[in-house]
Amino acid sequence: MESWHCLLLLCTLSLVLASGEETKNDDDIDLVSFLRRIYPGLLVRDEPLVINRHVEINSPKEPGRPEVHSITEQTKDKPVSQDTNRAPGPLVLTKDGQIKGITVDKAHIFYGIPYADPPVGAYRWKPPRPVSPWSGVYNASFPRPACMQACSGPSTEECPRLVSEDCLYLNIFVPLDVNFSSPLRSPLPVMVWIHGGDFIAGSASKPLYDGRFISNFTRTVLVSMEYRLGAFGFLVSGKDLHTSAAGNYGILDQQEALLWVQRNIAVFGGDPSKVTIFGESAGAQSVSLHLMIQSSKPLFKQAVLQSLPFSIPLKTRHDALKLGKNFAKQTNCSVSDIVCLLSLTPQAVLTAQMKTSSKIVNPFRFLEVFETWGPYIDGDLIKEQAVAAFQKGHWQKEKPVLLGTTSEEGVIFVYGVFNKPVSAVECTVYITAIFKQHALRILHKYLPLYRDADRRDMLAQIVTDYVFLCPSRRSARAGTAVGSKLWMYVFDHTASDHRVWSGLTFCYQHACHGAELPFLFDSAAVANFTLMPSEKLLSNRMLCYWGAFAHTGDPSSRVQQTTFCREQRLPVWPRYSDTSGWLVMNLTVRSHAQVGTRNHMCDFWDQLGIY
Repeated sequence: MESWHCLLLLCTLSLVLASGEETKNDDDIDLVSFLRRIYPGLLVRDEPLVINRHVEINSPKEPGRPEVHSITEQTKDKPVSQDTNRAPGPLVLTKDGQIKGITVDKAHIFYGIPYADPPVGAYRWKPPRPVSPWSGVYNASFPRPACMQACSGPSTEECPRLVSEDCLYLNIFVPLDVNFSSPLRSPLPVMVWIHGGDFIAGSASKPLYDGRFISNFTRTVLVSMEYRLGAFGFLVSGKDLHTSAAGNYGILDQQEALLWVQRNIAVFGGDPSKVTIFGESAGAQSVSLHLMIQSSKPLFKQAVLQSLPFSIPLKTRHDALKLGKNFAKQTNCSVSDIVCLLSLTPQAVLTAQMKTSSKIVNPFRFLEVFETWGPYIDGDLIKEQAVAAFQKGHWQKEKPVLLGTTSEEGVIFVYGVFNKPVSAVECTVYITAIFKQHALRILHKYLPLYRDADRRDMLAQIVTDYVFLCPSRRSARAGTAVGSKLWMYVFDHTASDHRVWSGLTFCYQHACHGAELPFLFDSAAVANFTLMPSEKLLSNRMLCYWGAFAHTGDPSSRVQQTTFCREQRLPVWPRYSDTSGWLVMNLTVRSHAQVGTRNHMCDFWDQLGIY
């Protein structure tokens, strides 16, 4: 009986979608109202985000950079952590001025180095400007505020305590054996981390991304950067660059940080000709865009893409402008009045951003709900969707790429949105809203595999296959066809006991979205537990692979200069190609190369042709 109900509902929804396609106008669509018109009983998240009341907004002085950029009585004694047994910090001379860092047990650290002037006041929605030189010694002993963001729900404890519009800083981690008083005979490879967070949250200084261990273990110089988020980084209010916000500022910030690395990393012991950029989720999206952007080409040598949501579409210019129009409505400014928009307080911008995030601008591209703010196709910097660019070969194909996913990417998204069971009827509605005319074939493929009344596991697997795994596989195969060097992995570790990491940010029992990060950064302690010996072995092996890739462009290279890696009989990670049988590295406690476990499902998605 339920199957007939589903079919009837599916037909009804298809008619609603079809009629909406003909009558839609330029007004923004309220996602919640749209879905409830279709089916009143839907379980949807319809409450706007609530600002974490513990976050402090740091309003910078204007004009110019705030006093925190030089050693003053206010800042010179500010600690970076509870570690008080630090050795005297290293001193370096960059092209912008002197910088003094700190030395801790695993690395030399330089926190909060400005790579651009503050994007505040009249420069709020402008491309980043090169950093102004300073006199004296810059105090790099503590992190600076994160970029403007708000937090809600179970992950609020992971929010940065301080946020500010003045946030264009980066952190540098250098192995302990680097002597800054004498140049290295052989400069070290550089790894530049771009954090994730849906382009609305996250920070380079998040404890999870503590780079001291990965730097020391892999003998690389690790750089992590902040970049503008949400409306501050991606608002589009018009086409004229001089009289409106033109968007993609967060990506331009990343470019500016990479340019700063090229100009300055040598004095930190790094080799500017050996830069690997790597990121997870929105960070991986950023990396994929830099592989497509011609002006980013000279700024790095190779790339790592971790959990890239290939199938979440970037907005078109038309849809980005509609989002900007709705944002302006929330501020009582005209979308064309840039003076009014610039006069808004940071808090007012953030509030309008959150209110706008409860809507989507195009219900016929339903996946936008997972990424309201972010980069858009402007026709200049970004010319097309990443998944299309990789399949057509419109990217820097000569650069080695390491890419992969976790085995259960979709769990965090589905269970984060639906905190109650989802029936087959509700599941049908969502699948139809996303896949439209393809919905029947997808339901026919997946429904027989899941018998539970609660269909969230089924939705999670569809998200894993369609958004992450299968388009990554297809893009990798397209790359190998034109001679690119690619390596694929799946992080498939499942805990032996029932442990779920705090805040639902990471699923530990399931290898879901982001679950590999504490293994890569050796930062499991931030999740309030200690890795078991076998898990620590997995963490070390992942670092061996990532480190070897940074040094040589091949994760299986034996050139990696870590004693542990030389002593281990690491499983060979073959290049992804048809001659190797399309083998991927299964990163689990017993890591091994294998044929992809869901190839039959990815064949199905490839044949649908809807990435």
